[in-house]
Amino acid sequence: MSTAHERPTPLSGWAATLLLVERNVIVYRSAWKLFLTGFLEPVLYLLSIGIGVGALVQRIEYGDLTLDYAEFVAPAMLAASAFNGALLDSTYNVFFKLRYEKLYDQMLATPLRTADVARGEILWGQIRGAVYATVFLLVMLALGLVGSWWAVLALPAVVLIGFAFSAVFMALTTWLTSWQDFDKITLFQAPLFLFSATFYPVTAYPDWLRWVVEFTPLYRAVVLCRELTTGAVGVGSVVSVIYLVAMGVVGMVVVRRRLDGLLLR
Repeated sequence: MSTAHERPTPLSGWAATLLLVERNVIVYRSAWKLFLTGFLEPVLYLLSIGIGVGALVQRIEYGDLTLDYAEFVAPAMLAASAFNGALLDSTYNVFFKLRYEKLYDQMLATPLRTADVARGEILWGQIRGAVYATVFLLVMLALGLVGSWWAVLALPAVVLIGFAFSAVFMALTTWLTSWQDFDKITLFQAPLFLFSATFYPVTAYPDWLRWVVEFTPLYRAVVLCRELTTGAVGVGSVVSVIYLVAMGVVGMVVVRRRLDGLLLR
């Protein structure tokens, strides 16, 4: 017979992670309109720049391929969809739960651990990014902007992108102390979006700047999606996968250590 002083049995890591995801699903049932915001922005960019400006732009040379401008921009917006989903949940939402709602403190009063919190929130960021990217990929298919069967691997690719950015953004958020600090996130987000070969080839940059751009995380995400949707898959695709996996693993380790320091003091 159990006693009043007996500690509850801890959940398995997988069960605890799914519990966090289920909690987020329940919350967004009544806020589904907010869920759509990260998807609409890349679609509007595709329609306005990829197709609108694309009507004024000559075809783009990409490796051995010659692409319509919309075909070149669309995979970048696919990566941006996953990026946006990860950003929205792993920064603003995590910050509110951590600093104001004190939700994670309440969770740790249960059998949940900081590792469970980290995995659950990062997985939710992956799911949100993957949903955005999946719908966006369907938009690309409807517009005839997918040129290869390699595109079926774009779905696991965007899950990986969501994992990498969710982990890193959540780690960065643990250092934020006020809403004004989100200006720093914007300062990080805007250059990534604009200078990751999103709207023009990386070869447009001088050599010294090109090397800098090619090392940035969103560039690796953009080029991976572009290679998969156009069929230009090669060694560079493997490099991008390794880069994003390492980025996500490092981010997750940092998140857990930061949550230990903030919540278990």
